[in-house]
Amino acid sequence: MLLLQTRPLSRGALVAQNSPLLPWGLLAASDSSSASPVAWLMALLFSLILAIYTGPGILGSFSRVRLVGGDHRCEGRVELQQDDEWVTVCDDYWNMDSVAVLCRELGCGAARKTMSGTVYGPVTPKDQKVFIHSFRCNGIEESLSQCEREDAIGCSHVEDVGVVCERESHSPSGPESVRLADGPGRCQGRVEVKFQGEWSSVCQAGWSFAAAKVVCRQLGCGRATLTRRGCNKATQGQGAIWQRKASCSGQEVSLQDCLSEVWEHNCTHNEDVWVECEDPFALKLVGGRSHCEGRLEVLHKGEWGSVCDDGWGQDADRVVCRQLGCGQPLSPPVKVRRRFGPGVGRIWLDDVKCSGKEPSLEQCLHRSWGYHNCNHREDVAVVCEEQQSGLPDA
Repeated sequence: MLLLQTRPLSRGALVAQNSPLLPWGLLAASDSSSASPVAWLMALLFSLILAIYTGPGILGSFSRVRLVGGDHRCEGRVELQQDDEWVTVCDDYWNMDSVAVLCRELGCGAARKTMSGTVYGPVTPKDQKVFIHSFRCNGIEESLSQCEREDAIGCSHVEDVGVVCERESHSPSGPESVRLADGPGRCQGRVEVKFQGEWSSVCQAGWSFAAAKVVCRQLGCGRATLTRRGCNKATQGQGAIWQRKASCSGQEVSLQDCLSEVWEHNCTHNEDVWVECEDPFALKLVGGRSHCEGRLEVLHKGEWGSVCDDGWGQDADRVVCRQLGCGQPLSPPVKVRRRFGPGVGRIWLDDVKCSGKEPSLEQCLHRSWGYHNCNHREDVAVVCEEQQSGLPDA
């Protein structure tokens, strides 16, 4: 390595501290008489290489910011896009001024609070990097890129920062509503979004299966089963094509909660997005004296079917009773359960296993729909207490 002489500067000295070519704090040879041209060029070359590998224009740059794992797009763990990967942000120097800047940059409402990013799932992958700088904001900047920075030394994902901003009730960048058009039912069809009062179809090039999952959830349908490009002539859109792109994680409640950005494209209606969701999940107890007792039936693909009792237990009873708005599950003898009779037709579920905490039977583990090794003598029956008015279910 070339050792550069440091002595009081003469009138002709070269100081890297104010040079755009050399990194801050590096002194080059003080004048032409103290170093040969070769030495001076070597120092310049060394400085350029050092600037490339350590300068903020490369390692310290980022192009986008997002919040991950929250209930809506204005809450979650802070992540920055650096080249083709997302990195987290260390909580050193982070405060409510930083939160205010980030909320403003994302087009959200007022800053609510800052918290640990570890409370937001999914868990940060071990190989995900932490941004090399921490931010010092004064609260008036328009974006994090305008804030001062400090080196983030020794930060781990335990120190990832999270943010809560107020959610704008009517985001100017996101769609106002969504529907599936020209399908056999409201849970299948061409995706259309209502934006600034106009319904538009959506181009597949700016779409993802994660976005399809959000649409199915927003419409109150079951799980997303298919998203594809192209509709037949009878189901292609005729009007505008949405000039924005939705970036969803798949966990959002609605498309409005996804990041949305202007997107120039040359799509045609040949590339309209088609999405198919399962029908809304529903269940009922039949053959009893009230809706809180009877043989269990579940709705799938528009058809009611029974559930096999293999693996069934009181935790599953508890989920069913809660979902139907009934009281605690009872444990009547087999003779009582059999009085509701066997079902006919489909047996939809088998080997159902619940923890008892699920809000819906749909979220319990089970074999795939329609797969079983049962007959209707093994149909599940459930008996719940009648829910008394004014008394909450324990």
